[in-house]
Amino acid sequence: MTTGVRRRRMGVEERRQQLIGVALELFSRRSPDEVSIDEIASAAGISRPLVYHYFPGKLSLYEAALKRASDDLAARFTEPHDGPLGARLLRVMRRFFDFVDEHGPGFSALMRGGPAVGSSTTNALIDSVRQAAYVQILSHLGVTDPPARLELVVRSWISLAESTALIWLDGRRIPRAELEVQLVHAFAALTAVSAAQDAEMAALMRRIAQAEPADGPFADLAGRLPALAT
Repeated sequence: MTTGVRRRRMGVEERRQQLIGVALELFSRRSPDEVSIDEIASAAGISRPLVYHYFPGKLSLYEAALKRASDDLAARFTEPHDGPLGARLLRVMRRFFDFVDEHGPGFSALMRGGPAVGSSTTNALIDSVRQAAYVQILSHLGVTDPPARLELVVRSWISLAESTALIWLDGRRIPRAELEVQLVHAFAALTAVSAAQDAEMAALMRRIAQAEPADGPFADLAGRLPALAT
């Protein structure tokens, strides 16, 4: 006669999702290249051959984990269209850095490249996150057919946010909250530089500025700049 509680057997999709979750947890602490299938199996409480039953190899498991992470990251750029733009962007940056903080080593390895992240699938997922962020920012600007200068501003800002996060992860020498505000200021600065050379961008900049409160991040930047000239 046996005693104890019999462990419930997981279904195929349930087990796959469990393995993806375990892999993401391990990748959040170390680079994916440093995590073995044996470690993933041990953390999931199953054998190595069983992992291969659900995923043909480590790359396929990594791609599945990346798909979940990329969906999560893309969702963090979604923000209600309520209130001034500066405050909205600041909330987005806080959620973006939440993700970077939670998935530091994996985020760093992904953006810097490596043996586990060089496939066409992973590259497509990275591009999909960038595109989702781009579309979200345009929606907040109320633009569906962006002129070339605006596309340059928005895509440059997204790249700046990525590189800033990577530098921050290497030692975290600057307070995170300061970087979040700095990136919102950077968006305003990039837009202003473009507006100085283009009438369409100037009109957009005026529309943004008119909706900004005196205590918002864009107004804060405008207040700081004159002091630099004295």
